[in-house]
Amino acid sequence: MKMALELAEQGRGWTSPNPMVGAIVVKDGKVVGKGFHRVAGGLHAEIHALNDAGDKATGATLYVSLEPCNHTGRTPPCTEAILRSSIKRVVAGMKDPNPRVTGGGLAFLKSQGLEVSFGVCEDMCRRLNEVFIKYVTTSLPFVILKCAATLDGRIATRTGDSKWITNPLSRKFVHELRHAVDAVMVGVGTVLKDNPQLTTRLEDRKGSDPMRIVLDTHLSIHPNAKLLHLASDSDTTIIIGESVPAEKRRMLESPGVSFLTVKDDVGQINLKALVKKLGPMGITSLLIEGGSRVNGSALMAGIVDKICMFYAPKICGGNGIPICTGPGVEHMEQCMGLEGISVHRFEDDVMIEGYTSKGSK
Repeated sequence: MKMALELAEQGRGWTSPNPMVGAIVVKDGKVVGKGFHRVAGGLHAEIHALNDAGDKATGATLYVSLEPCNHTGRTPPCTEAILRSSIKRVVAGMKDPNPRVTGGGLAFLKSQGLEVSFGVCEDMCRRLNEVFIKYVTTSLPFVILKCAATLDGRIATRTGDSKWITNPLSRKFVHELRHAVDAVMVGVGTVLKDNPQLTTRLEDRKGSDPMRIVLDTHLSIHPNAKLLHLASDSDTTIIIGESVPAEKRRMLESPGVSFLTVKDDVGQINLKALVKKLGPMGITSLLIEGGSRVNGSALMAGIVDKICMFYAPKICGGNGIPICTGPGVEHMEQCMGLEGISVHRFEDDVMIEGYTSKGSK
């Protein structure tokens, strides 16, 4: 199963809105076939593994990280191919969390005389597909908040300078995060100050650009902002308040740039209302790379599932810009807690990864 999970990981960034899945065919203690789901709409992991095994699949065991599908989507049911292959036993890492298909694949295979079991390395399987699990059970995107700070909790100096807090290795990992998600979001303040592209730039391979989302209640973005003029397969969506005149929107309309109107509260976009609109748009995962105001608003709105907090071995000192601004809690016991903590090292930088108490684990 761990081999299947390693294979599944190779599909990260390409399978959305589908899950990442890996499969291994084992016969007489030897791996005779393997495969993974490579791209949404393409063949599923089981089919790749069975094709790789060929005639050797007869009487073999299929290990797959997620329960085989028993319904027709963009591809035929994998259960039919499993039956045709004469596989004897199927071991699934976890059942399909989709409420429309839960249990269907394994139950069908068992009814056809195959040996079936599930729950092998289940925690690892669920962690791999935490985005898919939340999306198919709630229709909401899985939200990750990423931030880089000095040891004294500053994301910029008192003058606003933030390049660079972390080292190149940490920044490289951030591009892996962008590759893995459907959308990346910042506030217009970050766009005006840093003029970012918010694209994916990987050193060793081509990456997938996420949709770029800009929170801009009053539509104050500069017409020459880089993310409005990119040669990218993904679009830029500007989130505006209900009071923005249509004429002001038309001045910025161009191919690859769209607008989404969301109600605002006291001049700030209502983030709970926003994520409810992103789900139906097919956005299964959202990476927040905002400044203090966006970070604080996202956390207080309760939309964040996971936090990736980078700390560099630097002390800003004085009154630099903090990680979060806005109304906070009054008492320590009211602080948001994190669960499922893991710590990662990027040379001298440290990243703390954890899940909010409301998040998926």
